Amino acid sequence: MPASWPRRSTGTFLGCVTALLGLLHFLAVGTAVGPFLLWPPTRSSALGILMAGARRLSTLERARRAVFFGDRFPEHYKASDRKVLRYLAVRGCTGLLCGIVIGLLGFGLVLASLLGWAMARGTLRWEELPTQVLLGSVLLFLDVQGLHSLATLDARIARECFGPSEQELLRRRVEELATSRAAVVQAVDAERRRIERDLHDGIQQRLVALGMLLGRARRGCGLEQADALLRQAHQESQDLLAELREVTWRVYPSALDSLGLEEALSGVSERCAIPVRTEFDVGAPLPQPVETAAYFVVSESVTNAAKHSGATTVSVRVALRGGALTVRVRDNGTGGADPAGSGLSGLRSRVAALDGVLRVDSPPGGPTTIAAELPCA
Repeated sequence: MPASWPRRSTGTFLGCVTALLGLLHFLAVGTAVGPFLLWPPTRSSALGILMAGARRLSTLERARRAVFFGDRFPEHYKASDRKVLRYLAVRGCTGLLCGIVIGLLGFGLVLASLLGWAMARGTLRWEELPTQVLLGSVLLFLDVQGLHSLATLDARIARECFGPSEQELLRRRVEELATSRAAVVQAVDAERRRIERDLHDGIQQRLVALGMLLGRARRGCGLEQADALLRQAHQESQDLLAELREVTWRVYPSALDSLGLEEALSGVSERCAIPVRTEFDVGAPLPQPVETAAYFVVSESVTNAAKHSGATTVSVRVALRGGALTVRVRDNGTGGADPAGSGLSGLRSRVAALDGVLRVDSPPGGPTTIAAELPCA
């Protein structure tokens, strides 16, 4: 909530005082330790003395910005010594200039009062009034613009000192994107290896078994033996079709495009070996990448719960709140899920690629809760 103008005005006046304190600190302490800063053996000690007062003044400035202007800065961010000294130096100059502008504004108010008094006494001629009003208006405009510009500069240098600067934020964003890109590449490679393993260890083996059964049926001597082998081959083909359908659903569910996320999640519940209770509270269309990520979070979490946790029930909740899709999967299993495992790491990379967050809470003994927040903007 923006601060009221009386509070901001009070903060501006106090800023002039704190700026004067900063200049006095630089003048007094800087002059005293200046020679020691030039000598390498005593430079660190002298800099420590200078920075001790500078840190206290910067803490005072931070509190002033928070109390009177409503600014909020990162709690655990610590500016470097160079940044603090640069801030106090600039702040001292701008604060001194702001004090001068406020003094000129006060002087203008005094002149305006004298002008009104002269008009009331009749000592001011009417032909002089337009010139005085025009001159006073121009000076008032310049004073107000000067105060506004100095206040904007004060807020900007405070953000750069007490929080990450634009350059730091840009660098962090580049690092996050590079990490996310590398994680996505690793996740894609892991997914390819999983698909290859499913095809090799599952479908390929079943195809070999099906071929052997058909070959034995062709070489069979009696009708009963051939009929039994054909029944086994038919059952094997049914199992092969079910496994192939399972693999294709794990690669990408066609229902997600044709029927939507809710129906795709219903398919996950139907194929799961344990009961899954799903709550779907989404009242607006979702971007396709968000739907895909949400589906895989639910699918992988439910599959892990059914295979590894010993759970008897799983609850899934998908809700759209405030421009973000929240996905929560909770089971009553034994817990102990490893967030660094290949499955959860892949999910975390998939979610991070959309600037989302994945949280895993799985204490020993359970329950396990996997929650993902996916921005939809």
